[in-house]
Amino acid sequence: MAPHSKVMAVVKADGYGHGLERVARALEGADAFGVAALSDAERLRAVGLSQRIVLLSGIDDASDLSAIRRLGVDTVVHHDSQLALLQQDTETDPIRVWLKLDTGMHRLGFAPERANTIYTQLKMMPNVHDDVTLMTHFASSDEFDGRQTALQLNVFDETSKHLSGLHSLSNSAAILGWPGAHQDWVRAGGALYGLSVVDDQTGADFGLKPAMSLSTKLIAINHIKKGESIGYSATWQCPEDMPVGVAAIGYGDGYPRHAAAGTPVLINGVRVPIIGRVSMDLMTLDLRGIPDAKVGDDVLLWGPELPVEIIAKAAGSISYELTCSITRRVRFIEA
Repeated sequence: MAPHSKVMAVVKADGYGHGLERVARALEGADAFGVAALSDAERLRAVGLSQRIVLLSGIDDASDLSAIRRLGVDTVVHHDSQLALLQQDTETDPIRVWLKLDTGMHRLGFAPERANTIYTQLKMMPNVHDDVTLMTHFASSDEFDGRQTALQLNVFDETSKHLSGLHSLSNSAAILGWPGAHQDWVRAGGALYGLSVVDDQTGADFGLKPAMSLSTKLIAINHIKKGESIGYSATWQCPEDMPVGVAAIGYGDGYPRHAAAGTPVLINGVRVPIIGRVSMDLMTLDLRGIPDAKVGDDVLLWGPELPVEIIAKAAGSISYELTCSITRRVRFIEA
């Protein structure tokens, strides 16, 4: 999708919930890894990965600089406090820096009118590598016909045109929908895991394959009479005598509590709806459409046959949040 760009594989949040070491080994063809914490860099080096690692949040303390040098990590610089830490650093072993500009996201980064000054300061520091990469982050790149990304791209181009160095702009959504923003480095996150945050489109719509399937089993089938209520706060009533399945999964495992009644799961390839509220360990299912269901049947919560984006929309969330929320008590199986 971005054949002329180097790829930074973003593996923060424990590899978007898939397991940091597991996905980093699977993605070892990447040109670099992006992490949010130095502890993640430690883990990547511990399993023998030698690619460049970029600390996307940047340094917080002077002690971070020794760890960055020891681990061979690049760091993003987005704030004056980080600039001050570099200025006070007395070591001469140069650190690779990515200079972040705020082109309209208004979260992290230096204002464009300060870019020349900050860039010049960094280039004059003996402890900063001469190869300074310029970067920004898009706020609305999932809106392929929106104006904000085009405006941000224009601001970045105008700001950086007199500054040397490679450019990094595109997150996953921009890789999918803004080819003009690919440039030298792309920072692929959710797309690597087969995920989409584009409204009403799944990863599969872009030719991506989800890396994660979440499943459990039916542990009970109960026959409940018409008018009886199901689950906490009695939010759902049986419209007729009906079979109700109980699946062993809940928000204690990372499944979203706010998934509304009607959110689908798959049993034996058939979609059946959740009824009642998702609880910590269990959920209840309407089995009227699958009369042959039995205790022990597999229940697929999301995966290639049931895109996680559908579940996220039902929960008022996004696919990234759902995969990142899987808890430690869930058993991971590598296929």
